[in-house]
Amino acid sequence: MEKIKLICTILLITCSTCLFAQTANPQQYKYVFTVAKDGSGDYKYIQDAIDAMRVFPLARITLYIKNGVYNEKIQLPETNVDVTFIGENVDSTIIIFNDYSGRGKLTTFTSYTAKISGNRFVAENITFANNAGRVGQAVALYVDADKAIFKNCKFLGDQDTIFASGETSRQYFKNCYIEGTTDFIFGPSTALFDDCIIHAKTNSFITAANTPKDKKFGFVFLNCTVTVDSSVTELYLGRPWRAYAKTVFISCTLPKQIIVAGWHNWDNPDNEETVFYAEYKNKGEGANTSQRAKWSKQLTDSEVKEYTIENIFSNNNSSVPDESNWYNINARPFKWPVK
Repeated sequence: MEKIKLICTILLITCSTCLFAQTANPQQYKYVFTVAKDGSGDYKYIQDAIDAMRVFPLARITLYIKNGVYNEKIQLPETNVDVTFIGENVDSTIIIFNDYSGRGKLTTFTSYTAKISGNRFVAENITFANNAGRVGQAVALYVDADKAIFKNCKFLGDQDTIFASGETSRQYFKNCYIEGTTDFIFGPSTALFDDCIIHAKTNSFITAANTPKDKKFGFVFLNCTVTVDSSVTELYLGRPWRAYAKTVFISCTLPKQIIVAGWHNWDNPDNEETVFYAEYKNKGEGANTSQRAKWSKQLTDSEVKEYTIENIFSNNNSSVPDESNWYNINARPFKWPVK
């Protein structure tokens, strides 16, 4: 019996020592990975690299993705926080898949090409695409991570290209290109689209927010340019997927194809009582507000001052400690390794 107790004690001390070493010595883990289709990196597939990453790391993990078409469906779980993806070139580093709602047992929310759930995620120089075609809902990016940044990325798809999810999540899209057909930017998150190109491919709706009732900000488009395919003649800025949807266009360039009413109530007049759809000093042939829907709003000079990046990304959940200035993309060194 005494011998058994001694062995158990030794095992307990050994396990405790190992656990302490895992916590106290981050240097023993790999924090930089490279994926390359030609086999010159650590992995050929992005998901294999994700699976090899340490969860809840003690330092930021960087995944360099070399040029190539990565035909795979990827998922970064919520345990994989503080991960950066850096592509070699936005037009040549492509993550693509062709799932869609109704394919087997897939739904809108499982049709994604990439699902990003790990908080404090960063991506730069990457194209996320769903090439299922015009077969219904087919998500290119499903992001429910909080404090996620996408810089100089492209999002290609048709219906439901970007699902900006997470009721308390915040996402920042900077200098990105987003294209789609119907409701191609949708979801409940607080998302800022800053200096982005928003390209509509059919007569339809750009946004379909379902902002939670108690959130001050939903989708905010700042200094964006809306473009359309040559076949487009009628385009709405948005319609509410659920009541209390919030979407604002500020200092954006709007094409003549924008419907004079601007906004749609999704055939439910009750939505007009709860949504917050607003604009401020937009430009272009589609920016005339004289015939906008009466239940939409034009922000005043005083009101627009609330739409600073600091206010938009203020902590949505006071019970969770916040990282100040996380959205300062200039403070993050995005560099492709020269080799």
